[in-house]
Amino acid sequence: MAVAAEVQAPPRFSAVATELKDKLSGELTKVNDVILDNLSSSVPLIPQVAKHLIAAGGKRLRPLLTLAAADLAGSSAQAPKLLAAAVELIHAATLLHDDVVDDSALRRGLKTANVVFGNKESILVGDFLFARAFELMVKTDSLRALDILSRAACTISEGEVLQLETQSNVTTQRDTYIRVVSAKTAALFAAATHAGAVVANADATAEKALADYGLNFGIAYQLVDDALDYAGEAGSLGKTAGDDFREGKMTLPVILAIEMARNDDERAFWERTLGQGQQRDGDFERACQLIGRDDLITRSLEEAQAYAEKAATALSVLPPSPLRQTLEDLTISSVIRRS
Repeated sequence: MAVAAEVQAPPRFSAVATELKDKLSGELTKVNDVILDNLSSSVPLIPQVAKHLIAAGGKRLRPLLTLAAADLAGSSAQAPKLLAAAVELIHAATLLHDDVVDDSALRRGLKTANVVFGNKESILVGDFLFARAFELMVKTDSLRALDILSRAACTISEGEVLQLETQSNVTTQRDTYIRVVSAKTAALFAAATHAGAVVANADATAEKALADYGLNFGIAYQLVDDALDYAGEAGSLGKTAGDDFREGKMTLPVILAIEMARNDDERAFWERTLGQGQQRDGDFERACQLIGRDDLITRSLEEAQAYAEKAATALSVLPPSPLRQTLEDLTISSVIRRS
């Protein structure tokens, strides 16, 4: 009798992220040193606020992807490290601003900087980090890398504004939501890998492949993050479960739920809770129940998987290597992440 082949479980996202960090540990240590050096200021409050966020940890995914892109293109020089530090500072700046806009209370499992230090302080230190990031970009002596990250910074801001326009708008369509995700989150992933390839003098084929990888991985990553907010697992990601619901954010699970509403009562529920922001005890639980009834978390993750597969496929034009394989594993495992 034939024995069925054993199906190997895909690696956990946290394990693959650690693997990537281990492969690039020497370079990442130098990047972290550059980041810390650029938090210094004669105004003591600036490093206090910045270090509150940056020292809280995080996976350092974006700088790691910058380093990985440069390594795949054949460079381990100083410029990619400066660029990786700039990418992380841009990311940190956007988080400081996001937490003020969203009135968030928790980030990476700790109280947000705006709760600890204040909204004004968070916004101004975020501006400081943006400025430091651009100083680092100039030091790479790459006008193309500067152009890529400058454009990304503009796109991120556009994504934030577009998200504000869609907030509490229960007529938001999934195409608009993907535009928000592409701009607000994926643009920096794409810029990280694209600019990393550029400063490593990658050829046009490798440059495009790495840019496409970053963009599609970024979209998949945010789709999963938004889905987990309604799966009761957001707490493991360092934020409070239900934050998106309470803020009236139109993410894919609720867009699908509104499309599939079976009666006027359900449509009225979404209009009251998200459209009008009139939320009561038990509303988040009902939202999760409606989303779970039609298995919309799975549908959201399936869409994320399609983008993750696009990301992995984009790398197929590059020579096979352990690092390329780790990047492919990273994007595929991101869809099943729980930590």
